[in-house]
Amino acid sequence: METTYPVYIKITAILLGITLFVYGLVVAKLILIPLTFAAFMASLLTPYCDWLESRKINDIIAAVVAVFSAIVVLAGIMFFFFSQLTGFAQDLPSIEAQITEFINRVGLTFESYFGEQPNFGIDSSFDTFVNYIEESTPSLTSGLISAASNVTLLFMIPVFTFFLLIYRSFLREFFFRAFGTDDDGKMKTIIENLQKIAQQYLTGMSIVICILAVMNTLTLMAFGINHAIFFGVFAAALNIIPFIGPLVGSILPILYALLMADSLWIPAGILLSFYVIQLIESNVLTPNIVGGQVSINPLVTLLALFIGGMVWGVAGMILFIPGMAILKRICDEIEGLEPYGYLLGDVQTRKKTRQAKFINEQFDKIKDRLEHEA
Repeated sequence: METTYPVYIKITAILLGITLFVYGLVVAKLILIPLTFAAFMASLLTPYCDWLESRKINDIIAAVVAVFSAIVVLAGIMFFFFSQLTGFAQDLPSIEAQITEFINRVGLTFESYFGEQPNFGIDSSFDTFVNYIEESTPSLTSGLISAASNVTLLFMIPVFTFFLLIYRSFLREFFFRAFGTDDDGKMKTIIENLQKIAQQYLTGMSIVICILAVMNTLTLMAFGINHAIFFGVFAAALNIIPFIGPLVGSILPILYALLMADSLWIPAGILLSFYVIQLIESNVLTPNIVGGQVSINPLVTLLALFIGGMVWGVAGMILFIPGMAILKRICDEIEGLEPYGYLLGDVQTRKKTRQAKFINEQFDKIKDRLEHEA
């Protein structure tokens, strides 16, 4: 006889389970963060590794080549940012001079209206900052040691990726045995779909970021902004963090133009251009390149963003978005969890998907009718 429990007991059990799950994520974050990054990296490198193995290359060598190729690409990206940042750092004295001149102009304007020039306390603030650094040396040292340990964990990502690539067939078989039912074909479909979603999200976001980098850079070049490549690529890379990333990425070049440009029309034009680019990204690029299978509604995206930041910091803000998309797909595939998948999904994407499905059905009916008449 099936036992039914009151609603308040079910809600309490669910809340307790969520609390324990989040607590586990916080406690084990030092191992879960690099492992999660490695899982996404392995899913992205799996097609390349399969291609190498199809060329009669040993699985270990194929995994080494795949991981090494990813390291080379990431090292090239980091070197690019470092070189661009070095060039930008050379302009810091002139930026500081522009800030000082701007403060002086504001002070003169304030004096002309109120008869007294305000004291912004720049010098005293700088002295306070220096004193704080001197007094906080022990805590800063411990912070650097902690950062060094995080860097050490960062080097674990390629190691985890290597082993996940080697044991991918073994892990797939484990999931079949652990969660498979009599209908093993459905379980196989679910696992393949989850892997495709991870690949689709990562490759799609990479393509979107590249397109945004070109659009941002060309826009800044058209306005004559120095270090246009740095600002354009940096703003595009921050797009991986929804809402906050694009905002921060657009503010930096606007502030730089506000300080260095001769006219206020230039930062205003950059603001308008970046707004248009973000509209194109959110309504055209991401839906068509990343796809509707990984689309989650803005409310869930915002919650995942803040919860990820609270639990894992910046890494959580990056990882929880694709994780939520994968969770949505799991709910869509498992019987009984479909309502939760519907809750996580994007309403507009569902409408477009239904419209596209209806159009395809009508097209198939017309095609069948023409074949029957022929």
